[in-house]
Amino acid sequence: MVETVETGEEKAPKAAPTRRRPARARTAKPKNAAYRFGVLPMPPLDYTPEVAAETAPLYAKVAHVIPAIEWPIHAPYVKAINDIKKQRGAVILAHNYMTPEIFHCVADIVGDSLQLAREAAKTDAEIIVQGGVHFMAETSKVLAPEKTVLIPDGEAGCSLAASITAEDVRLIRRRYPGVPIVAYVNTSAEVKAEVDVTCTSSNAIEVVESLGADTVICLPDQYLARWVASNTKVKIITWKGSCEVHERFTGDELRAYRDADPGVTIIAHPECPPDVIAAADFAGSTAKMVDFTKSLAPGSRVVLVTECSMADNVAAEAPDVEFVRPCNLCPHMKRITLPKILDCLLNLTGEVVVDETVAARARAAVERMIHLKN
Repeated sequence: MVETVETGEEKAPKAAPTRRRPARARTAKPKNAAYRFGVLPMPPLDYTPEVAAETAPLYAKVAHVIPAIEWPIHAPYVKAINDIKKQRGAVILAHNYMTPEIFHCVADIVGDSLQLAREAAKTDAEIIVQGGVHFMAETSKVLAPEKTVLIPDGEAGCSLAASITAEDVRLIRRRYPGVPIVAYVNTSAEVKAEVDVTCTSSNAIEVVESLGADTVICLPDQYLARWVASNTKVKIITWKGSCEVHERFTGDELRAYRDADPGVTIIAHPECPPDVIAAADFAGSTAKMVDFTKSLAPGSRVVLVTECSMADNVAAEAPDVEFVRPCNLCPHMKRITLPKILDCLLNLTGEVVVDETVAARARAAVERMIHLKN
């Protein structure tokens, strides 16, 4: 059973401003990453025979999805980024929605939100470059507060994360006192700080059922919440948030693909609307979609109902599977490019900072998820 909450309440009025006593001493502002580590000069970006030879093994990984004519554009950046990240002692985390030249050629750690969250907490690197959107970089900073976390484009947001605020969560908690709140990791640090535990599409059902409650609030993705509700006896209360990539798919669209090709296998993400899930052969998290695709027999024809670059990345790893691509692009993920990653590493721009009080509370919610099986 699932219910959608609409607070219908006015947000709490702001408290009247209080007069502050003059500070006796000014607190020095923390020095930014460029000051702490220094700025590096731009390396040469020519496509030389040496660059071609050095990057050839990497191109072999993506030749199935990147035309040979495009590789001379990417290769100099790939070499420069891989050289400089070693010099910096940095690691690059890349979500499955990153483009193949990022995901397969410069990333050190790849995966879905849960995998990246876990690895961010474990890495020994001083600098983390987040190949993904802003809430992912915030999560890395929350779990590794002593690390320098950078995002190559600070405008790489998320429609789902933007659909709910910390104040919304506080209003919901007042409306449903005592009901535990689970937040999808696709939320800001401020929202995570207001909930009991976070989840990803990989473990949402497990997290909800671990709470031992008859009713659970699951925010903010209404479609993920409906999918959870269909797979558990727990009553789910949700919010009207959604992902602009996945909500654009329709069941009619998928049925048309199946009518045209009855042998096709349709694999959908739980962030898709219910009619899309119903039309699919399999629904699961990003990681489970990848695993399911790789388990198919050679020659299988697959529709991956998700972001376009994920289909490219899986195709690079499963060249014997034929992909039909009715994908949708995430404009926010596509803000992250090789040139921006290089600039980020050279000039240490895009440092992510989270208020310490917010970070401590958000960290508790994320760590409850990460250590759920322990």
